[in-house]
Amino acid sequence: EVQLVESGGGLVQAGGSLRLSCAASGFTFEDYEIGWFRQAPGKEREGFSWISRTDGSPYYADFVKGRFTVSSDKAKNTVYLQMNSLKPEDTAVYYCAAGTVIVVVNGTLSPVGYNYWGQGTQVTVSS
Repeated sequence: EVQLVESGGGLVQAGGSLRLSCAASGFTFEDYEIGWFRQAPGKEREGFSWISRTDGSPYYADFVKGRFTVSSDKAKNTVYLQMNSLKPEDTAVYYCAAGTVIVVVNGTLSPVGYNYWGQGTQVTVSS
């Protein structure tokens, strides 16, 4: 059974940092593309980062580039999202997901093609 479990969310002041973890089970990173998404209240879910299953290369949407870093530990089957210089507009529920199709629309990763999702973890950035 494919399962993803996020952790590491919380409350942080603007300019602060958080590191999210996404622990995967039931598959390996070679099987799926791992993406990071977020959804703020009243907004659509938007994807902003993923790791290529082919070569492990990370990709970022412009609005997180330079502030967020994604990495993976294959031995632990875990993907990490280091978030620095957080802004109030980064407040959202953050999800990791596993899929096989990468669809980028207007520079953001589409949820289409992602079959498996974690439960999400809340990130709140205060001003």
